[in-house]
Amino acid sequence: MKNIILASCAAFSMTLSLFFEHTPTDKNTKLNSVETASVLSLDFPTSSLLTCINVPSLNFKDTLYYNYYAQTLGVRLNYSEDKHLLATVADWLGTPYRSGAASRQGTDCSGFVSKVYKEVYGITLVHSSRSMFQSVEHIKKSAIKAGDLVFFRRGPGKPIYHVGIYLNNNKFIHSASNGGVMVSSLNQSYYARNYYAAGRVNL
Repeated sequence: MKNIILASCAAFSMTLSLFFEHTPTDKNTKLNSVETASVLSLDFPTSSLLTCINVPSLNFKDTLYYNYYAQTLGVRLNYSEDKHLLATVADWLGTPYRSGAASRQGTDCSGFVSKVYKEVYGITLVHSSRSMFQSVEHIKKSAIKAGDLVFFRRGPGKPIYHVGIYLNNNKFIHSASNGGVMVSSLNQSYYARNYYAAGRVNL
């Protein structure tokens, strides 16, 4: 099945390339071609196979937008995620870790989450993963969606020590003490072992 999908995507890409390389034969066709080319010249990669697989009805620009952030963040998206959220967290990638801080020069995990929530949703969260946990609606892991928070602790009875923002496909973005703002997977042994709960902020 996967090979059939990939083959379909390849055929679709070839068809597009033939269409856009076609030399226009009249003035009206030339105008349409130029307008189309201006869309294609946006700074988004067009090679992602995601455009061929389970994509909802989106315009071409939105599809490119989601493909760009799927590749930038390394996450398979549903094409329904908040675009402002994706753009904001992507801008923080690579920010170094700094305990107690919350800026582009350095941030800890709760500082990162609080800054993103303020910028994207206009919501002020306390700069503390434990306090955040107390203020959110607790949800099942199976119900997590993009923008929800994921919390971690080092064993039963231990306090919550870390928080991140869920993206999709078991991936979340957070400020890690060993690498700054990055995307990690809940399936990684360390995070799978220390995962505690998920929470949703009522927007």
